[in-house]
Amino acid sequence: MPKPVNTPASHREDPRAAAKGPVDKALEVLDALVQPDAPHRLADLAARTGLPKPTVHRLLQTFADAGYAIPGPGGSYQAGPRLLGLAATTMASSRELRLARPVLDDLRQRTGHLAHFSVRDGAVAVHVTHSEPSSAYHMAPTAGGEVPLYCSAVGWAMLSALPSPMAAELLGSEPLPARTPRTATDPGTVLAALPAVREQGYAVDDEYAEQDVRAIAAPVLGPGGQVAGAVGIVGLTFTLDEGSVAMLGPMVRAAAGAVSAALRGGAGTLGIVRGRE
Repeated sequence: MPKPVNTPASHREDPRAAAKGPVDKALEVLDALVQPDAPHRLADLAARTGLPKPTVHRLLQTFADAGYAIPGPGGSYQAGPRLLGLAATTMASSRELRLARPVLDDLRQRTGHLAHFSVRDGAVAVHVTHSEPSSAYHMAPTAGGEVPLYCSAVGWAMLSALPSPMAAELLGSEPLPARTPRTATDPGTVLAALPAVREQGYAVDDEYAEQDVRAIAAPVLGPGGQVAGAVGIVGLTFTLDEGSVAMLGPMVRAAAGAVSAALRGGAGTLGIVRGRE
């Protein structure tokens, strides 16, 4: 009787990844490759994707040959020139970003805080672009950086503009991970807060995602009232204090309204990126 073969843990495939096809696996590796703090070690890319190291290594070699990845020291990899070129072309040609950027610049000048635009990808908000003020405190988020919807101002803003059943589905029924002591970890608590957000037109993140950081955001709606993203401002709690929220909230709401009006003047929204619903 043949003896079972012991496969090294690093060569085993996550069951969820095993169900994916070759294109899905390639996209997973590309997605991991462009995350912050590059270059990324092979082991880290394998852990993030749930794919075996040999699979990840083979895909990375293919990407490197095509210019989509660059090998680095110690077996690390980072995004290559062709991948960066695609990203730059997409950002430059996006009508939505062309409309949002001047609004963000104006919002930053009016409030003195970093203004940013994010879109929804499944249950997370993805940062797309921002306008940063001159400050001793550098808070600029990384392009492509993600934060869960349940613990962010942009997330609550977008959830408030979605149909209630969809918002409930995105939040799920299980307890949510706490990012700070102030994070709402009960999906029901988040859902119960959304009508008030919808009523006032903006959401406030009061140290839900990161301690000592406060944020205000409002949803951006495209053609047909579809959620296209959210405009927000973020600052340290001692600069964006509770007393200023009532004054700055309507300004954020007006900025999001300006982007919404511009988007509804023509076709196309950023909407949900990378296809997750």
